[in-house]
Amino acid sequence: MGFYTVPDAARLLKIPAKNINRWLGGYRFRHGETQTEMPPLWRPQLPPADDHIEIGFRDLIELRFVDAFLTGGLALQTIRRCIAYARECLQEERPFSTNRFRTDGRTIFLESATGTEHEKVLDLRRRQYVIKKVIEQTFKDLDIEDDTVKRWRPYKGRLSIVIDPERAFGQPIAAGHGVPTVALADAVAAEGSVERVGRLFEVPADVVRDAVAYEKLLRAA
Repeated sequence: MGFYTVPDAARLLKIPAKNINRWLGGYRFRHGETQTEMPPLWRPQLPPADDHIEIGFRDLIELRFVDAFLTGGLALQTIRRCIAYARECLQEERPFSTNRFRTDGRTIFLESATGTEHEKVLDLRRRQYVIKKVIEQTFKDLDIEDDTVKRWRPYKGRLSIVIDPERAFGQPIAAGHGVPTVALADAVAAEGSVERVGRLFEVPADVVRDAVAYEKLLRAA
């Protein structure tokens, strides 16, 4: 199912680690004299290790959706309601990373707003285009099998680089060869030649270049 620490996930998703800890660990906030405790958005696939959150591949993809919706202007409480409603409708603990959500996500968002204040429902309806765009863009580089997301092609959606929970513990690799992108990038830095590294690892030079470019993007985040 893949294995990621919070710093791993933060690096791959380009999300602050503190956000991931809040979303999957819950948090408290105080308003005046009242302290409110917010539960996690969902329970991670893996148990915690030494009180540190450990997450699986499906968690990683769900976090990617949460961040994309927040970036699109939706409130976390709106996303929280949607997750709860989608979990009930789809009978999936992690509903965003399913094929049903790809097809019905916009409807699920709007239906989850039923019962809230009229103004908020109207505001959410104005955001239908945003919701649709986020869903389409976020699924664009995901591979679906058996109605759930199985792989992520994180470098511009190209086939050369893949994050697959069944390979290399879900770390980014050269898709057709299984070599971690970080190993290829480090080798190019040491050898000074993409072509030489390609020969050493038996990986095409264009795939090595993609691995180097991808790792550079991650390090710049």
